[in-house]
Amino acid sequence: MRLKIPLGSVKSWLIVSALLLALVSLWVSARLVSDLRTEEYKKMEVWAEAVRSLNHADEHTDLTLVLRVLNNNTTIPTIVRGKEGGIQDFRNIKVPPGREEDYLQERAGQFDRDGRRIRIYLQPEEGAASYYIDVLYDDSEILKLLRLYPYAQLVVVVLYAAVAVVALLSLKRSEQNKVWVGLSKETAHQLGTPISSLMAWTNILHSTYPEDELIGEMDKDVARLQLVADRFSKIGSVAELSPASLHQVLDSVVDYLRRRVSKRVQIVCAYREEEDIILPLNVSLFEWVVEVLLKNAVDAMQGEGRITLRTGLCNRGRRCWIEVTDTGKGIVKSKFNAVFRPGYTTKKRGWGLGLSLAKRIVEEYHRGHIFVKRSELNVGTTFRIELRR
Repeated sequence: MRLKIPLGSVKSWLIVSALLLALVSLWVSARLVSDLRTEEYKKMEVWAEAVRSLNHADEHTDLTLVLRVLNNNTTIPTIVRGKEGGIQDFRNIKVPPGREEDYLQERAGQFDRDGRRIRIYLQPEEGAASYYIDVLYDDSEILKLLRLYPYAQLVVVVLYAAVAVVALLSLKRSEQNKVWVGLSKETAHQLGTPISSLMAWTNILHSTYPEDELIGEMDKDVARLQLVADRFSKIGSVAELSPASLHQVLDSVVDYLRRRVSKRVQIVCAYREEEDIILPLNVSLFEWVVEVLLKNAVDAMQGEGRITLRTGLCNRGRRCWIEVTDTGKGIVKSKFNAVFRPGYTTKKRGWGLGLSLAKRIVEEYHRGHIFVKRSELNVGTTFRIELRR
């Protein structure tokens, strides 16, 4: 028995684990930065004491240890400033040529404002005023890099979580595509036998009742079933596009549906015939898209209203557009994208797959775009398709 874990739970677990890793990383890095800063402060106290000892030294003082301490500071930027403000010494600071004094004074002022100062009072000569020097310092380069490290690590963790979520979504989409393809091809296969039988029966009816007009309509319905089966069989295959007249495709779908919807539904083709548009299409699949939009419009109007089809060119003639406008109940703006998701439907019956399939046909097979251009509750909706010529 396989244990199936919901994708939502996996995504939540990935996000939570990424946040926990980031928080732990920030906490550990903050502790390390704090400990290292304390350690550098202690080193500077020792260094300052060495400076004081050097200033108090005479010809009998052994300076070996003092000089070793002073010379061992190879990482912490340090400036020694006298009571009068003059710079006496500096270590581990790159000074721009030509402005040494000004640059060191700027850095010393910055260190002082940041509270990085150790004041050393020197023993004054007899009768002289008290004298002191300031040892000013900054964080070492290692400490600065360590402060930035958790943020870099946080970016890596976020990227890891994002890549993992995208991979899971891609895997889910791939599985859904396999289901779509398998269901479509199986549907086409299952329709094959009854369609063949219906074609045989209509031939018999033709020979028996050659003058009956209804049999001609039955022929059209059987041909439509054959077209539907052909559409399903093409799902998952590479769609072959060939130049076709856009207006002829639209007229074909409209003529078929006009006889099969309520007479209270008016379908208007508001484009000029002399401005026909030729573009690469898979006619049977694209007719399916138009049919889905028209049937949805009829349902939205509850069998009464007006549907208008318009066409035109944009992007200097490099693209064409088709708009289907109805006078139905409309769609709230927050659902403009949701209507194309598999399973979304507002009808009591239906699988909510029509617009999802239409989107797949337009975007994956025809490299176009389909979207809700505008909609207003109880006024109507306009769907727009854009295709490359």
